[in-house]
Amino acid sequence: MKPRAPALSIRVRLTLWYAVVLGLMLIVYAAATYVAVRHEFLEQLDDQLHDDFETAEDFLTRTPDGGITWNGDRHHAPDEYDARVIDVWSTTGERMHRSGASINLPPATVAAGTSHARYDSIVVDGQRWRALTGTTMADSRAVVLRVARSEERLRNQLREILVVLVLGLPLVVVLAAAGGYVLARRALAPIDHLASETRRITADRLHERLSVPNPNDEIGRLTAVINETFARLESSFDRLRRFTADASHELRTPLAVIRGIGEAGLGERRAPAEYREAMGSMLEEVDRLTSLVDTLLRLSHADAGTVRLARESIDLGQVTSDVVSSLAILAEERNQRLAVTLDDHIMISVDRLVLREAVTNIVDNAIKYSPAGSTIDVSVRSVDGRAVLAVADAGPGIAPEYRERIFDRFFRVDEGRSRDRGGAGLGLAIAKWAVEINGGHISVAQRPTGGSVFRIVIPLAGGGVTARHPTVNHSAGGQS
Repeated sequence: MKPRAPALSIRVRLTLWYAVVLGLMLIVYAAATYVAVRHEFLEQLDDQLHDDFETAEDFLTRTPDGGITWNGDRHHAPDEYDARVIDVWSTTGERMHRSGASINLPPATVAAGTSHARYDSIVVDGQRWRALTGTTMADSRAVVLRVARSEERLRNQLREILVVLVLGLPLVVVLAAAGGYVLARRALAPIDHLASETRRITADRLHERLSVPNPNDEIGRLTAVINETFARLESSFDRLRRFTADASHELRTPLAVIRGIGEAGLGERRAPAEYREAMGSMLEEVDRLTSLVDTLLRLSHADAGTVRLARESIDLGQVTSDVVSSLAILAEERNQRLAVTLDDHIMISVDRLVLREAVTNIVDNAIKYSPAGSTIDVSVRSVDGRAVLAVADAGPGIAPEYRERIFDRFFRVDEGRSRDRGGAGLGLAIAKWAVEINGGHISVAQRPTGGSVFRIVIPLAGGGVTARHPTVNHSAGGQS
């Protein structure tokens, strides 16, 4: 396979394009200039011939023998000009007068019935002449008058102009290309500086940023975009490091418990009941590990964008009611009450299973961190064309500085949300992903009476609110 030629640098390509475009423009300009000058010279020559024709009409007179002679101011005599000829011919084709340069021009004729003069180009002995031929009256006699001037002077001037254009154009293009190369080099110098600065930033130095000398030009905007990219990379690396450390810790804890139980069981002989208890504890830790790994796999698929949604129009109130019913037994174990207020026909277009998981995690989180005997308020309503699910708990609340990070993976605010509660710190992260992938938004705020309020907001798919359910309480004593 033939090796490819090395690609030209941007500087060289800009210079070449500049030289080519400028060369084409100069060629067009030179051609237009040459044509315009030639046309102007020819018009001037035609004007001179017209003046010669009118002068000849005034100073040509008939002789007694029937011929034609020049009669008048000798200053206008054509004999004084070597590059001018005046011919007078009879209408029958006989030459009656000739003056000026000694050159044999063909007979001058005018078509019958033609009254206006005409311009012609005549070539004699390789020399081109410009002639004006017309009929006139010489002492009441109709004659054919032709005045001619040589085009050699005009053509010599045009050749000089053409030589200047042909020889000067390449020189101008070369000088312009050299200037363009210098300008391109100066214009691209900031990019070379930007490349050298970018090269020094590695994975261990993502906190550094590129200098922005002029944020308003193209290089400045490019530098700003690169700095934003570095900021996102730094944030992603920080989250990855934190995620790896937290995941390692979460996996290490159950593995350490399983190892401890196993070593204790092998250390000495025990009763069958004690072995069964040890095996039960090990299975509980295995279940915890399985749940953690499954959750991490789901988050990994979510980050990779490989989760496919099966959207359908569902009633958010019905989904919330099903979730509350399934989690009511957890609230009963803690002597808590779930107060549910639902509006009818809050229709949204989402993936039912994905959104149900978000609602489950939010309600489960409220049950987990609310004290025994407290009330958890769950409501679904329509506000400004959006469906709003609010879950208000009576827990310790979340400080303002932690309300954004509460949805980060493995993040816990304090000991009140420690691993002793049984979670891995991934429930709210799963809830945020499940809500956002369905086009919604999740947030947390402080409750005036204490505790936190989690809100899920999703655009309505259509329909409206037709009725309001009465409050449904799920408590230790059942439903009321």
